[in-house]
Amino acid sequence: MAGHVQDRWYKVEAGPDGKPIKVKTDRYGTGLRYRARYVGPDGTEKSQSFPDKQKRRAETWLSNIEADMSRGDYIDPDAGKITFKQYATQWMTTQVTDPATRESVEMRLRLHAIPHLGARPIGSFNPTHLRLWMRILEDAGLSPAYRRGIFAHVSTVFTAAVDDQIIRANPCSARSVKAPRLDPRKVKPWSADRVMAVRAALPDRYAALIEPAAGCGMRQGEVFGLAVEDVDFLGGEVHVVRQVKLLHNRPVFAPPKSGKERDVPLPESVAFALAGHLTRYPAKEITLPWKTQGGPPVTATLIFSSPEGLSLNRNRFNHREWKPALRAAGVPAGRDNGIHALRHFYVSVLLDAGESIKALNEYLGHHDPGFTLRTDTHLMPASETRTRAAVDRVLKHPGTTDDGPETAQTGS
Repeated sequence: MAGHVQDRWYKVEAGPDGKPIKVKTDRYGTGLRYRARYVGPDGTEKSQSFPDKQKRRAETWLSNIEADMSRGDYIDPDAGKITFKQYATQWMTTQVTDPATRESVEMRLRLHAIPHLGARPIGSFNPTHLRLWMRILEDAGLSPAYRRGIFAHVSTVFTAAVDDQIIRANPCSARSVKAPRLDPRKVKPWSADRVMAVRAALPDRYAALIEPAAGCGMRQGEVFGLAVEDVDFLGGEVHVVRQVKLLHNRPVFAPPKSGKERDVPLPESVAFALAGHLTRYPAKEITLPWKTQGGPPVTATLIFSSPEGLSLNRNRFNHREWKPALRAAGVPAGRDNGIHALRHFYVSVLLDAGESIKALNEYLGHHDPGFTLRTDTHLMPASETRTRAAVDRVLKHPGTTDDGPETAQTGS
């Protein structure tokens, strides 16, 4: 056995005849009688107390401890006493992801997890606590997608605690605890008329932003970070190599999302729009830190900049330029009508033209074709339309008119 069970109510002494006898101690009848003790892998003594008539339970507890040690599954009972807030705070300091991603994760945990879960010891959670917390977030009106992201962050914290041998299992993985389901609603792509209407409503300085977003599928930050040296006007290609991101509302240059640089075909319409913009608003050399506020300075000759010659600020641009343009064009505000809507427009145009998912995945900078399939294939033309067109191309005889079946019937 890994240790021994101490009886606090009795002690063994030598009797008058020299034989050992049990004698009541000063603690007899008070407190928990049995104390199971053992030395942990770190060399410190651990213990657990049990009431009267539960010596067998104490011995079983010690036997389980010994078995856990032999299997390498031992968990220090004191480790789980650290609160969720304390452990999550430590966990956040160890993350090596993109700085903007860390900032987003820290904000979500600070606003939506720690206020509700932070004070509880991390080893005391059970599925009920997680279900109640998810209900609180739902009642607060947070969207399913946002709640799903928060849930994923909290689950990651618990998984790290399992890996650190703080807790035995992740309570978020229980079958009764389910991540929020995403809205089944699918994005409806903008029409070309809507794209042009919003373009016309933007100030002239920013109108040409529409083309690389709608004509090359670039994300907002990638358009803001587009430099003259990234555009091969003669070769008809755009090199997407950076974006402008905000860290604590201060701009930095960073790689594209997921660090995936890519080359995208440059349509003539986009090339002409960018050339015209550069004629009216010459590119500006702008220097920003790379990835973090303390990162090395990087200089790029940005095509789009503010009147003050600064990089564009996403929050300021969306509030001062994009939303007023939506109102002027009669487009309702909402999450489906941000600049990202132009990226969906780009997808719908390419799919309608028969572009392959593999090529589209490369142009969009998605991490795998499966993601493109899951998120964008609903924008493809209906299979019924493709079926009718395919059959008509094969079976339609030369000289056949567009008269329908009714004509054949009436002409007999």
